[in-house]
Amino acid sequence: MPAVLDDISTEILNLKKKIGATILAHYYQEGEIQELADITGDSLKLAREATKVDTPVIVFCGVLFMAETAKMLNPTKKVLLPDLKAGCSLVDSCPPDKLHRYQEMLRENGRKFQTVTYINSSAAVKALSDWVVTSGNAEEVVRKIPAEYEILFVPDKHLGRYLSEVTGRQMILWDGSCMVHEIFSVHDLVRMKKLHPGAQVIAHPECPKNILEHAEFIGGTEAMIKHVGSFKDPVEFIVATEPNMMWQLESRFKQHKYLPVPGITCACNKCPHMALNTLEKIRDCMKTGQPEILWQPEFDKAKEVLAKSLLNPPATKPHPQGD
Repeated sequence: MPAVLDDISTEILNLKKKIGATILAHYYQEGEIQELADITGDSLKLAREATKVDTPVIVFCGVLFMAETAKMLNPTKKVLLPDLKAGCSLVDSCPPDKLHRYQEMLRENGRKFQTVTYINSSAAVKALSDWVVTSGNAEEVVRKIPAEYEILFVPDKHLGRYLSEVTGRQMILWDGSCMVHEIFSVHDLVRMKKLHPGAQVIAHPECPKNILEHAEFIGGTEAMIKHVGSFKDPVEFIVATEPNMMWQLESRFKQHKYLPVPGITCACNKCPHMALNTLEKIRDCMKTGQPEILWQPEFDKAKEVLAKSLLNPPATKPHPQGD
């Protein structure tokens, strides 16, 4: 790490002690941020771990909807996000007013449904939902919903289609997608598989179907880590998710080789929203106590849905395809 960044990291560690903070970082953050974090994880793990934090301050290195989730589950704690502009293309694809109108139209047509919402959504959308899921727990939640209900799955059409296939449940799919996973090129993936015939493709279920069709393993980031960790001998993995995930895999399982799936133009398809968080911004938000996630009216209902979905998930029978 360059000397300047090393100095900033030292500042951050000192500020963490001074203000009583716990740093949470998503796997899609840069390696130097994950290295500083007290807890790293996917959305599900971070949401659950946030409820166990005993410090008065949480510094959330991720995107806005994740920091909002941490605040909803920790109303009395101060939650800081290094950059409020760190958004999400999936959140943008599903405005709450548009979802509300669509739900009303379904009800007027006599449709009996439950709304299952991917956690990559605004608090207002979560408040309109029956369930909030992550890629790590979506399958178990979907399997538990009574068969007499249709499922309206928002906002990720690719994850919804994948869940429909593995559970056999028909779904009404919202037309949203993740800009990072959408950009993967199947032509580049096929070429990589030819160049590395012994490699195993692991893919996030947010990827389009034409990418998942070439994957030996499909799962969220925690499931990927568990899967890769099950191989003791060296293996080549072609990884179809945000490139910073490679840092986490390389740190844990150094015996393997990891190859990122290129995007349409390059192998640099990092999430531009996640990239807005930097060491400098983490230091500055800890110095100033801003930007802070403040309680909003829609948080009350959204918190109820989050708690029953993520902290007390519905029990279901084990099945072979679980994460």
